[in-house]
Amino acid sequence: MTGSGSGASPQGDQRSIGEIVSDVTADLTALIRQEIDLAKTELKQEAAKAGKGAGMLGGAALAGYFTLLFLSATVMFVLDEWLELWLAALIVTLVWAIAAAVLAVVGRNRLQAARPQLPQTQQTLKEDVQWAKAQKS
Repeated sequence: MTGSGSGASPQGDQRSIGEIVSDVTADLTALIRQEIDLAKTELKQEAAKAGKGAGMLGGAALAGYFTLLFLSATVMFVLDEWLELWLAALIVTLVWAIAAAVLAVVGRNRLQAARPQLPQTQQTLKEDVQWAKAQKS
């Protein structure tokens, strides 16, 4: 008795072309769904890691902000010993404006260069392409 499905040989398969196309279409649909699920899982895992790190960096940034604020005030009062207070404040402000501009440019360039990777999804997609090519043969 010849059966249809994954155990049948190509010569003993009694399915029509329409049935074969239907089976391949169903297999491809299932495969695509699995790939999407894998990508979602990978992205969720990476997002959770990034979220925890971002929270810690947010706290560090707040502490660093206050440190720089009080350090800037200290520098301003030290400069006040030799200059007018308004001039000392202007100098400190200009230094911070330059630092902000440099950080903005460097940060923008790094964001543009970022390429998120999904290694498992990429590997399984390569395998899927090989499988699809084998189905055509």
